[in-house]
Amino acid sequence: MVRSLTRAAALIGWARREYGGLAERAGTVGLWLLIGLLLVVGVVDAHQYLVTGIIVGSIIALGALGITLIFGILKFAHFAHGDMMMFGAYIALAALVGGGSIGPLSFGWGMIFAILLSMAVLAAVSVAIDRVVYRPLRQRGSSTVVLAIASLGVAIMLRAIMLLWWGPDQQLYVSGIHPAREFPFDIMLKPDQIFIVATAVLLMAVVYLLLFRTKMGKAMRAMSDNADLARVSGIDTEQVVMWTWMIGGALAAVAGILLGIQSNLKPELGFTLLLPLFAGAILGGLGSPQGALVGAMIVGISQEVFVGIDLPFPPFGVPGYKPAVAFGILILVLLVRPRGLFGKT
Repeated sequence: MVRSLTRAAALIGWARREYGGLAERAGTVGLWLLIGLLLVVGVVDAHQYLVTGIIVGSIIALGALGITLIFGILKFAHFAHGDMMMFGAYIALAALVGGGSIGPLSFGWGMIFAILLSMAVLAAVSVAIDRVVYRPLRQRGSSTVVLAIASLGVAIMLRAIMLLWWGPDQQLYVSGIHPAREFPFDIMLKPDQIFIVATAVLLMAVVYLLLFRTKMGKAMRAMSDNADLARVSGIDTEQVVMWTWMIGGALAAVAGILLGIQSNLKPELGFTLLLPLFAGAILGGLGSPQGALVGAMIVGISQEVFVGIDLPFPPFGVPGYKPAVAFGILILVLLVRPRGLFGKT
């Protein structure tokens, strides 16, 4: 009997190894086909929404990149990241001075100063939050669940600060009407939206160079692979954690500001952003910076293209179902390929 059970267990293990991998490969191929189909539909039938999705996706990508960096180093889901984005956006609102504009943009050099100041302040705030909240929990050996719940508390705290200081009403960086310009294929774009994409691409390139062309980036990747091995190899892991929070905070600040330029500022918007942020990070593969960028762009494009497709049932053509699209992507990825498109095995 024991021998029969042992053989049965071995057979089940073999089937999981063989057919489980086959199912995941088939699911991955199907996922890429769906993504390709979505892009084709966007190009053919909803190219204006495709361009808008690229703009939104670039904003989500900056936030998702911060989430995946924090997860890669500290191994917990940072649920306060969306509220950190909005906190950085409100810091820029408080620092915004002066009028005028830079060329066709709706804002002047005061906005550039506000962006740089917000990046510095939120980087410092992120490190301070880690020192006060997360590091003591890590030193006590708290689980990732405890750290995640603590991040929810940080999110509530940041949202309360924004509500008390700036109030619940919508805020704008620059008031007035700023007309869009027509581009080929009847695409309408505002100069501010071109600035959003250009800024996001520039920061993504800087982060890529930092991660793959500097000594600190090498240390961050080593700690992401194996924190204990990195520690015994002489890497200052506390310094790596500090740099991770600084980079994540700075990226969150810029993402929040760009979102404010694209739409408006509301304290509760950070909580709304959590779903697309995590959907993008998980789709690309938690811990993979390249995957976070690709996954976030796919989520942003999906949300907008689904709104642009003219079909008589939701979520098609209904803007209110954008979060449902992100949620559907998240569930699909967790079912088909839990480690994401670029996640490690």
